[in-house]
Amino acid sequence: MLTLRDVSVRYGSDEVVHGVDWEVGGDALVTALLGPSGCGKSTLLRAIAGLEPVASGTVAFDGVDLQAIPVHRRDFGVVFQDGQLFPGRTVGQNIAYGLARRGVSRAQARQRVAELLDLVQLPGAADRRVTELSGGQAQRVAVARALAPRPRLLLLDEPLAALDRRLRDDLAVAITDIVRDSGTPTVVVTHDHVEAAMMADVVSVMRAGSIVDTAAPQRLWRRPANEWVARFLGATDIVDGVIGSAALATAFGAIEIDADLADAPAGPCRAALRPDSLRADRDDAGRAVVTRSAPLIGTWRVQAVIDGRALDAVSDTAVAVGDRVSLTPMPERIGVVRG
Repeated sequence: MLTLRDVSVRYGSDEVVHGVDWEVGGDALVTALLGPSGCGKSTLLRAIAGLEPVASGTVAFDGVDLQAIPVHRRDFGVVFQDGQLFPGRTVGQNIAYGLARRGVSRAQARQRVAELLDLVQLPGAADRRVTELSGGQAQRVAVARALAPRPRLLLLDEPLAALDRRLRDDLAVAITDIVRDSGTPTVVVTHDHVEAAMMADVVSVMRAGSIVDTAAPQRLWRRPANEWVARFLGATDIVDGVIGSAALATAFGAIEIDADLADAPAGPCRAALRPDSLRADRDDAGRAVVTRSAPLIGTWRVQAVIDGRALDAVSDTAVAVGDRVSLTPMPERIGVVRG
């Protein structure tokens, strides 16, 4: 268990991390630290690794304060955005780098390198030059190098940020499988909420140097701590509603209270909507009027005005500006703000 208590980090007189209390581990093998660029998440990760000094507070692992423990003795693996592989070494030499420093024999190192290359789905690549690798392959080698000494904790700092969307999605799944197969507790820093949801058991959201929400991915979306978290996670509209015993009443219809919303208190609330939270269907008697329509792959992105308010929606059939539509809520795609 990694435990942070009242941790602050400063660059000169500028405090970039403010009194963070945070716990990582337990039942959650992979934890994502999610937030916009410049919010302090990479700084916090570097402070955990010992690469940045902590101005105040404590960072502890399994109850042991890490303040006096240097980076190389914390037994944490770290992977940065660009992987930082050694260009003059082979794949195998890169992976074995940390093993040699720990006095592991060459025979044991070769065996460990082979095990890790199988784990990251690059069998037989030990003799390849790292300059021959694709971006995705290089990141997998970087993860293998970090895992080689069997670290107590793996820290991934935006490991997929430099890759294109398709490769990022594929590698997010691959890296998650790798760390789960290795059983290594992992913290991954990212600014991408889709990536966080794909990789993590628990997601902590950071804003302006503070952690403002922590929950499992589905819970985080359905019950965000506040409107800022809801919008950061993709909400385009936040509307008034009233929660009753079995339904959430809104201007566009009633939404059944499911298990994710069961703890929402009765009474007035704020409902968070994504673009796909409402379905628009052409309806001459509909109360909403289309003001914008754009074709996507197999669907249409629509904006419609109802009772003077513009809302985003999706439609399975083509609708045109000026068409009347009915708006049907998709309950599993609607959240209720907690605060």
